[in-house]
Amino acid sequence: MAARRARRPGELVFTALLLAASLTLLWTAYGIAGLESLSSPGAVPMATTFAMAVTAAIVLVKTARSPAAEGEKIGRDVLPPTVAIFAVMLVAYAVLLKPLGFLPTSALFLVVSIKLLSARSWTYAAAISLLSLTLIYGLFRIVFTVLMPPGIVPEGEILSAIRGLFGGGL
Repeated sequence: MAARRARRPGELVFTALLLAASLTLLWTAYGIAGLESLSSPGAVPMATTFAMAVTAAIVLVKTARSPAAEGEKIGRDVLPPTVAIFAVMLVAYAVLLKPLGFLPTSALFLVVSIKLLSARSWTYAAAISLLSLTLIYGLFRIVFTVLMPPGIVPEGEILSAIRGLFGGGL
């Protein structure tokens, strides 16, 4: 018989969350058309989410039965501080994107990210961020004409001024 695999820190909580998400999706799929018939609009989503819930329950039971790993800590081995910081930063980016807009939110995110990951000076982080953001903005906003959340920066006026410098050619 094969040796049992040790349960990593946080694994039991994660599988419980998977089961909860699967059951929530199953309930949502049931709300589409209930159990009317096999050809109803909710039949495939219900079958899929039912399979998800059953397999998540099986994984949860197996995970709960496996012995906990020794010597491992969630903060060191599974979710190091850098990963946790970036998860918080991504949530903050999503929250600030609409009120501040693309340019200031992305600039702030890039400067802090580059500073944390490179361990170089704030000047270096700001310079690389400005160069990156200029290239990204130029490519997506001007070349591909992708609309970005405007926020507090008057992008329309800035783009008009740039177009005026080039005789309206952009």
